[in-house]
Amino acid sequence: MPGSLCDVLPSAAALLEVPDAVDTLGLTESVAGQVDRVAVFLVDGLGWHLLPELAGSAPLLAAVVAGNAGRLTELACTFPSTTPSSLVSLATGVRPGEHGILGFTLNVPGTDRVLTHIQWRDDPPPAEWQPLPTWFERLTRHGIATRAVLPAYFMGSGLTDAAYRGADFRPADPGGDYGRHVIDELHAAPGLVYCYIADLDTAAHLFGIGSPQWHEAAARVDALLVRLVDALPRNTALLVTADHGGLNVPPQSRIDLDADPRLSAGVRVVAGEPRVRYLHTEPGAAADVQDAWSELLRGRAGVYGRDQAVSSGMFGPVDPRFLPRIGDVVVVCEGDWAVLATAHEPPEAARLIGFHGGATDAEMAIPLIVFA
Repeated sequence: MPGSLCDVLPSAAALLEVPDAVDTLGLTESVAGQVDRVAVFLVDGLGWHLLPELAGSAPLLAAVVAGNAGRLTELACTFPSTTPSSLVSLATGVRPGEHGILGFTLNVPGTDRVLTHIQWRDDPPPAEWQPLPTWFERLTRHGIATRAVLPAYFMGSGLTDAAYRGADFRPADPGGDYGRHVIDELHAAPGLVYCYIADLDTAAHLFGIGSPQWHEAAARVDALLVRLVDALPRNTALLVTADHGGLNVPPQSRIDLDADPRLSAGVRVVAGEPRVRYLHTEPGAAADVQDAWSELLRGRAGVYGRDQAVSSGMFGPVDPRFLPRIGDVVVVCEGDWAVLATAHEPPEAARLIGFHGGATDAEMAIPLIVFA
């Protein structure tokens, strides 16, 4: 079994000699001598299975794949394979069932409201919605400086607080030299520097994996990575990883639950995302909804009752406080299928080409690349 995204920050902390931090990823084997600073670079959407395809546009990553640069290891992200869940799993070192960010969107229990995590501000309060400490907080408590170099518009968001709580937030202005900003932070002081880029994932969603725009984004990511590697201070390790992979969903593999009354019957609230749906049902309707979806989506999705989904272990151990956030019925798409919800979500969601969130290898397998 590959290591997990949950292991990245604990292993980085072990490199920085944080007591009780365990290097389960064996980073010390890749790093010669002691390090006093670690950079963690998360490339949104850089799936393991995408590396060979993007290599033609990314010379450094091509060298990594060929074994001529860095050290490449396969990891797995957590389920659902979606950015909010993965970012908080990276930060806390635990799976979504323990930290509570169980999807791209979630029903706020006791209401009909659906919380979109990337638009979340202060309601619900971040420290209540995601109460676990982060590794940024743990590092800070041990006197190790942690800085998160992130787009300025991330400041003040609920997801930023949930994932990066404890880090010293260093806002990067749009249109500025992001690479220079990260390099300056690395040279400024020992400690941990976290950075993030969304270009590849955005291009996959809007234009599709393998599109010219996706390859252009891969080239930008690679160029930034080259700059960081070339500018690393002495005694520094750079860890490059991702939050998920992805796949393209063709038109014939899209099911619109709002266009089929057999699928919408008995459903009160729709959450999750197209590859993983959480259906919160009308009172007494859960069994009928599960039966209808199981019949209509046979061979295209796994359909589970909440208890079945939790007992399967797909979310990891689930804190009882977070159980109501999971749908009465959980739908996990297989193959390249997706379930749209055109009456519940913005119209641009149905126009996306690349998707993730599910449990396939294409979505769950991610790389860890170590430069030192």
